[in-house]
Amino acid sequence: MPAGASPKRERQYEHIEKSLEKRGKSKAEAQEIAARTVNKVRAQTGEARHASALSKNDMSPSRRGGQRSHRGEGGRTRDQLYEEARRKGISGRSSMNKEQLERAVGRG
Repeated sequence: MPAGASPKRERQYEHIEKSLEKRGKSKAEAQEIAARTVNKVRAQTGEARHASALSKNDMSPSRRGGQRSHRGEGGRTRDQLYEEARRKGISGRSSMNKEQLERAVGRG
């Protein structure tokens, strides 16, 4: 957890971490996912000092998980993949769909 997080966010982090471990994720993976989830919530609620535009504009993790729960893990959104492609300087990214972006950034 980042320094300065509220007790509520600490509890949220621990709950997510334990839940993921119970579902079979490794300790390290559970910690990473829990931290990312809590940091995104902090950014969306204005608790974080610095927040990316994507974190602020994307749907909340609780809503996103609920929408995708019937399909398993949905992975990153197209916008997240597009931002990574932009950072890597991949040309033609604006006309790519999600699957193409996943392959282009080397994660699909």
